[in-house]
Amino acid sequence: MSNSHRSSESAERRTHITAFLDDHGLDALWLARPANFAWLTGASNVVDRDSPIGVAAAGYSRDAGFQVLTNTIEAPRLRDEALPEGFTLTAADWYSGSLADLVAAESPTPAAADFDVPGLAQPDFSHLRQPLAEFDIDRYRALGEETATAVESVCRELSSTQTERAAAVDVRAALEARGIEAPVVLVGGDERAQQYRHYTPTTAELGDYALVSVTAQRGGLYASTTRTVDFDAPEWLTERFEAAAKVEVSALAATQRAAHEESTAGDVFGAIQRAYDAVGWPDEWKQHHQGGAAGFAGREWIATPTHSARVVEPQGYAWNPTVQGAKSEGTVLVTADEIEPLTLTDSWPTRSVSAVESVGSDLTLQRPAPLSV
Repeated sequence: MSNSHRSSESAERRTHITAFLDDHGLDALWLARPANFAWLTGASNVVDRDSPIGVAAAGYSRDAGFQVLTNTIEAPRLRDEALPEGFTLTAADWYSGSLADLVAAESPTPAAADFDVPGLAQPDFSHLRQPLAEFDIDRYRALGEETATAVESVCRELSSTQTERAAAVDVRAALEARGIEAPVVLVGGDERAQQYRHYTPTTAELGDYALVSVTAQRGGLYASTTRTVDFDAPEWLTERFEAAAKVEVSALAATQRAAHEESTAGDVFGAIQRAYDAVGWPDEWKQHHQGGAAGFAGREWIATPTHSARVVEPQGYAWNPTVQGAKSEGTVLVTADEIEPLTLTDSWPTRSVSAVESVGSDLTLQRPAPLSV
């Protein structure tokens, strides 16, 4: 990335952060959770994937600007390979205390952090990450396309006798080869996809059809998508897929309208409920969450009937309606003027799907259809 581009990105982040500091009466903030660290720096602070807190904290203060605090183990690698220009790096001896101790010692006050630091507030940082900046969107498009390409490359090679677990291994490998991590990989064969909404992979064979669902992450951004592979699927699969897809497109139409009207996730959920009614599955929304906003989290929020989160644009959204063994899911960029699928390729069969009339929209989108192999 050129210095001019990075400088422009830093300026936009600075403006956004300063407004956040003003709103909360703060002089500094510190971000050590991996998605937040990546949002601010474009880099990764992850060594142990099991830890919710990374090995470094990125911060911004009114006086010192952009900073990164870490220990002497991590500092050389972060300086040489990860951090962009414009960040001051401070390292403490690895044996001298915790990252929280270092932040508490170095930070001006009042300040906030996204992890437990003595004396610092912990506000909701999800609003800081929304809406997406233009340079976030460029990266999001690349992540969505590569995620879909990786998943589809595996799905085309699946067989009915392959196990769910073997398929999941192949999906993870295809994503990792593209520098993409996969915190969620679900593979459900014909029996388990009908029994469970979260079909965590087992040694069961895929059978007559398979659902492959992923949430993938790179650079702090998350993309979710599902593909259906038909070996010898029952006749009802197409009907149920189309019902789920109509609910998904209806949710996206309601999302764009809600962003324009500055209304809430609960309002979108009402449209989802009406869509389920319209396609003949009125209680199906009770069986699984329906998704929500996406970006620097797999879901920035998950909609419920009374959820008060404000719907914003430009922002990623990943709705994932299910209908008893069928699912329609993709990550989509919603702006004031466009609904742009991010996890759709030209090499997978699609179906033209319209929002149901009950949501008051004539939106039609192409959605990934079941692939017959």
